[in-house]
Amino acid sequence: MNRNPRTDSRTDHALLVAVIVLVVWGLLMVYSATFMIAIHPAFYLQKQMLWAALGFGLLLFFYRLDYRVLRRLALPIMGLAVLLLIAVLVWSQGQETHIWFLGGSVQPSEFAKLAFIIYIAAWLASKGDRIRDITYGLVPFAILLGTVTGLVLMQPDIGTAMLIVATAVSMFFISGAEMVQLLIGFFFAAPILYLVISTSQVAQERLSVFFNLGSDLQGLDLQLANVLSAIRLGGITGRGLGAGTQKLYPPFVHHTDTVLSVIGEELGMLGCLAIIGLFLWVAYRGFVIAYKAPDTFGTLLAFGVTSWIIYQATIHIGGNTATLPFTGITLPFVSYGGSSLVMCLAGAGVLLSISRLGTDRKLGTGATFAFGRRNRRPRLSRSRGGRGTARRR
Repeated sequence: MNRNPRTDSRTDHALLVAVIVLVVWGLLMVYSATFMIAIHPAFYLQKQMLWAALGFGLLLFFYRLDYRVLRRLALPIMGLAVLLLIAVLVWSQGQETHIWFLGGSVQPSEFAKLAFIIYIAAWLASKGDRIRDITYGLVPFAILLGTVTGLVLMQPDIGTAMLIVATAVSMFFISGAEMVQLLIGFFFAAPILYLVISTSQVAQERLSVFFNLGSDLQGLDLQLANVLSAIRLGGITGRGLGAGTQKLYPPFVHHTDTVLSVIGEELGMLGCLAIIGLFLWVAYRGFVIAYKAPDTFGTLLAFGVTSWIIYQATIHIGGNTATLPFTGITLPFVSYGGSSLVMCLAGAGVLLSISRLGTDRKLGTGATFAFGRRNRRPRLSRSRGGRGTARRR
């Protein structure tokens, strides 16, 4: 954790600025969405500011930490995540509140997202070219992924489980997995997905609402209608910060999983586009960091963290605009929710650490992301040193 002016100068300040803007914007929207319904106007804002302070503390910690240390700690970090997921099941004793932990203040599945990304990045980096072998690649990967997502599904939290699957599969693919492995994995995963949906009343309700929106205006259908109405009423420029009215209709909680509706009504389409633009910028900077990472582990870790944040933002925006089934997932850095905010900021700190230690490689001068593979080369170049480095073919 020693300071080095040369490496510190490589820090991706553009990413840091985007993250800070998103967090500050989120604090404003949390206040706007809750000042008329809270015990006192700043009740939710004060709580979110405390979580933001903790999150920025973790961001600074991970930024100053050499990210390569996480490779050695990947197994205990993953072990802790699994223990927390098991503990929350025991703690809940079958009650409806078993997603939340320690009085509703911590959600272990949020920690599991980052923990699993760290572990999978270390595991994939250690495999080298053997990742293309079904026995050494697909089978153990499926077991690892199935174990974690199974525990998350038991919370139950289908949205987070699907997010973890999407992120892990993306990392598996970018590390050089064969397309046939993905097809085989999908063949076996499809029946499991069908079983999960068919046995979950919540999942069935959300899919029914998605395919039949407006047919029965009650419950979740009414909530989505309210969300879409708020975005429509905002028009191009919005009604003004704090002037929204749809957020006042109970029992909807617009500062968490439908915060985009508050942005849409009060800041209009321009506000929504600005939010989307910021996440696109985060995606671009995150993938640049992955490209310039000095080793395979760093590239996979940066790619995984970036994918997680962007997938989560996409799912939230899609659910709020009825272009994807509603999942109740928060908008990273913006929505109210301590666990989500803290872990997203921790993930941003990991990205900044990788950028601080990255190379000076210019875009377009390497073949780090070779999606159109030729001569059976892996999509992810492993020619930059570090454990798990594979010989280029």
